[in-house]
Amino acid sequence: MQTPRLIYFADPMCSWCYGFSPVIAQIRQTFGRALPIEVVMGGLRPGNDKPTTEQAKTELKIHWEHVHEATGLPFDDAVLDRPGFLYDTDPAARAVVRVRREDGEKAVNYLRRLQQAFYAQNQDITKAETLANLAAEFGVDRDAFLADFETDDLKHETWNDYAIAQRAGVTGFPTLVGGPNEEGAYGVVTRGFAPAPPVLQVLHQWLGTEPEPAIRG
Repeated sequence: MQTPRLIYFADPMCSWCYGFSPVIAQIRQTFGRALPIEVVMGGLRPGNDKPTTEQAKTELKIHWEHVHEATGLPFDDAVLDRPGFLYDTDPAARAVVRVRREDGEKAVNYLRRLQQAFYAQNQDITKAETLANLAAEFGVDRDAFLADFETDDLKHETWNDYAIAQRAGVTGFPTLVGGPNEEGAYGVVTRGFAPAPPVLQVLHQWLGTEPEPAIRG
């Protein structure tokens, strides 16, 4: 039987994926290397070439407020007010794929860092320079990153991720899939945002492990 793993379909500019990032961190803290996580870019709005309208900004800000209320994570919506801002999710997704080439675990951390930069720190992660600077925080060579960033090879690899998500029937993010089981099949752990306790419960049941007892003070 193959080693169990999780496949995480996500997008760096998906606000509910940002909301789900502490859950991913808790999964990694709980299960460690016994349950590796592979990120696949879902393709939220790749190739969007129309500047964000005032109506769209208003709708996004309301949406982000819902995520904040559900998760408590900080948001700074000033990034949406940058002149001519394009909500094109392809550059950030491509950046994650580039980091994943070097290290799959590093790509999980980088994904979360992009989310923090965009949603909480008013950084424009549609820009290659910003993406390269953030990748350098994880030991990725900045010049090599930028040299690869506009290559057809990396673009095709990223769009192949989107195709994998579509073939898997993923229609929203985050989606977390686990497997293989004894029959070699994969199953959905969560489709859409869910808090940590029910997600961890599903994983413990699947793996036949016991959760750590709560510490009573």
